[in-house]
Amino acid sequence: MLAKIDAASLQGIEALNVEVEVHVGYSDTCVVIVGLPDAAVRESRDRVGSAMENSGFKFPKGRTTINLAPADLKKEGPSFDLPIAMGMLAASEQMETSLLPHYMIVGELALTGAVRPVKGILPIALRAQKEGKRGILVPQLNAHEAAVVRGIDVIPVQNLREAANFLEEQVSIPPCKVDLTNLLGHVTDMDLDFSDVKGQESVKRALEIAAAGGHNVLLIGPPGTGKSMLAKRLPGILPPLTLDEALETTKIHSIVGLMESGQALVTYRPFRTPHHTASDAGLLGGNVNPSPGEISLAHNGVLFLDELPEFRRSVLETLRQPLEEGRVTISRAAGTMTFPARFMLVAAMNPTPDGKMPEDSRCSPREIQNYLGRISGPLLDRIDLHIEVPTVPFDKISGMEAGESSEQIKQRVVAARKIQLRRFAQSKAIMCNANMSSRALKVCCQLDEASLDLMKHAMAHVGLSARAYDRILKVARTIADLAQQEHIHSDHVMEAIQFRELDRQIWT
Repeated sequence: MLAKIDAASLQGIEALNVEVEVHVGYSDTCVVIVGLPDAAVRESRDRVGSAMENSGFKFPKGRTTINLAPADLKKEGPSFDLPIAMGMLAASEQMETSLLPHYMIVGELALTGAVRPVKGILPIALRAQKEGKRGILVPQLNAHEAAVVRGIDVIPVQNLREAANFLEEQVSIPPCKVDLTNLLGHVTDMDLDFSDVKGQESVKRALEIAAAGGHNVLLIGPPGTGKSMLAKRLPGILPPLTLDEALETTKIHSIVGLMESGQALVTYRPFRTPHHTASDAGLLGGNVNPSPGEISLAHNGVLFLDELPEFRRSVLETLRQPLEEGRVTISRAAGTMTFPARFMLVAAMNPTPDGKMPEDSRCSPREIQNYLGRISGPLLDRIDLHIEVPTVPFDKISGMEAGESSEQIKQRVVAARKIQLRRFAQSKAIMCNANMSSRALKVCCQLDEASLDLMKHAMAHVGLSARAYDRILKVARTIADLAQQEHIHSDHVMEAIQFRELDRQIWT
């Protein structure tokens, strides 16, 4: 007899439909799996056999052929265990099959018959929704994540016997439900607040501008001035994730297995801090079968690169395309994958190898130049705000006065972002000022005569590129938004220009 089960295979951050065909014929007892299965899928025949016997079912006698269609799509991971087992039960006439066409099935099987959680359940549930399925059978620990998808019944199952009984309508399992409104309203308390940072008011102002417009930031200063402390508090002033952003972020975290047991949705802005020894594959993604790297895990959040010059230059140069396009394309022998990678880059560094400002450093000019030369001009051009983080005076460190809280700063940031959302309401590609295209710049960043004179003077004295010019305009637009101003004025441009002064002071 022939049975067909609907399952899914992950390709990038999406899932594609896979039809599991199981045929039990007359011959010596054996199991053959075809359709480009990887080692984990091929091993499923042993797991499924033990799970069936330990669940009170009989292993089919005869030659069992399992085809995973389409045959040209590589199938990976243990998530095919449960659909293969259900197909074998149906093909050997050990269960009723009338409900099978209405459900997608996914899950790993233990030898006892228990159903274990798998990676990538959210994109698989979204695929079931697109295929018009009534529901999807998932491991119990994955149920809350799958339940964020509307329009399908998410049936949590604990073991093979329970799954079979449900499809035979011998037991009733209520679909798992989650309250999306409540989920998005609950943000993890990171216990990191800007009020903890003594002094550094100018740096806090710069980070507020960066958060309001989604701009990239470079923090430059001696050790112990609070660069890392400030960077770690940046997510606390960013706007909350929208539902679309939360779903996209969750899909990425799900396929790499970063979702906690029972977690339904990533509701906070990611903050990723790769070590400076990270490889190209670790930062961008890759390996034999392309998978997301740190920049994709930071999607819709912050990527913090501490000790920026300590990263290999070849690794840093790979950031240029993602910073411009908001995505990364990885080509390997196994295929080409494109992953989203729209993040805020926050980098921190010392001004010299010994950590002191150039005028106080004991390093030779050549040593300083070699140190700074690890960061290329094209990469610097893509960082909107270059911020000096000075040493904090003693009276600020010893003072008891608390600065503004993250919540106070966040309110201004959210207000500025709302202006940008209205401005770019007709464009799906532009979410904030930092994403503006050249065409949008011409429309949204028109300058008066005084502002044009300031820009002309800055271009001549700092030696800025055309890309840096555009980025100054974007920052000026953000400063105007924070001030609730419709038009950009000369004081907005002047403040934006000062964030490129370090180009001349340090790199020339």
